[in-house]
Amino acid sequence: MDTMYNALQITELNGNFIKEIKRLPVEELPDNDVLVKVNYSSVNYKDALSASGNKGVTRKFPHVPGIDAAGIVIKSKIPELAEGDKVIVTGFDLGMNTWGGFGEYINVPASWVMHLPGSLSLQEAMIFGTAGLTAGLSVNQIVNAGILPQKGPIAVSGATGGVGSIAVAILNQLGYSVTAISGKNDDKYLCEILGARQIIGRDEFTETYNNKAMATPAFAAGIDTVGGSILSGMLKATQYGGTVTCCGMVSSADLDTSIFPFILRGITLAGIDSVMAPMPLRKQIWQQLSTGWKPNNLESLMQEIRLADLPEKLDELLKGQAKGRYVLVHG
Repeated sequence: MDTMYNALQITELNGNFIKEIKRLPVEELPDNDVLVKVNYSSVNYKDALSASGNKGVTRKFPHVPGIDAAGIVIKSKIPELAEGDKVIVTGFDLGMNTWGGFGEYINVPASWVMHLPGSLSLQEAMIFGTAGLTAGLSVNQIVNAGILPQKGPIAVSGATGGVGSIAVAILNQLGYSVTAISGKNDDKYLCEILGARQIIGRDEFTETYNNKAMATPAFAAGIDTVGGSILSGMLKATQYGGTVTCCGMVSSADLDTSIFPFILRGITLAGIDSVMAPMPLRKQIWQQLSTGWKPNNLESLMQEIRLADLPEKLDELLKGQAKGRYVLVHG
């Protein structure tokens, strides 16, 4: 196969990291099990870190980021994945140290690839992407804990971001009342589009719920995407027997709390990892996302972009200015 493809490549030059759209040969991709023509990708915070040269995400440059990809199998070494199959690849090492979805082709191990659920389009899969899988894993913890909508509101932090937006929309779809925690004053997006019932600013939330060892119970459960004082306050303000999930640290990796929420109210703190989540669990969550958990207005959560738009959108993510999901369209 003698094909050139377009990609956003990050190059290191004298300690600076340069974003350039380049034509690259497919033959230079790693020799793995499955070659995929990427139709859609999406933009995540981890992609922004990779593109900025964060060596904790990507060790070697030049590099093509993109931890999400949805497309068509072009060539496969295993019978379970045949030419023409529609597939999703998210997480594992894609876009970190294996060239990812910001290129029009990826070549990956078969164990990273799953078939697209029949009730999802390739575009819808990338509106969800890693953010949707992470949100789904978080909602799954709350549902599995037996926390029903009538138990009370669910707090969701980073509610205008990728994971937060989708978590709010899924919970609303399932009949939960959601309190959105956000630093952005965007009532229309949070309430009219996502379905949040209440909005509270980050500073107000911290002052109200994280200023002492325990707070008055206000939430049946929580989904935290930012860490730091927000996560601490969420733990302190959750009702007896509640569950709080944790999946991000854009605010801080520190946790400022005592053991009181755990031993006095029986709170469960559940860590969420979508990178190495086992394939059976991924398939279960994707099946839920493609059916009963899929928001009716899923397309309202995203903005389509092209390769030329990526540098600006990646910078927006790093600065905390992004809203919802950016879906990259190839071709």
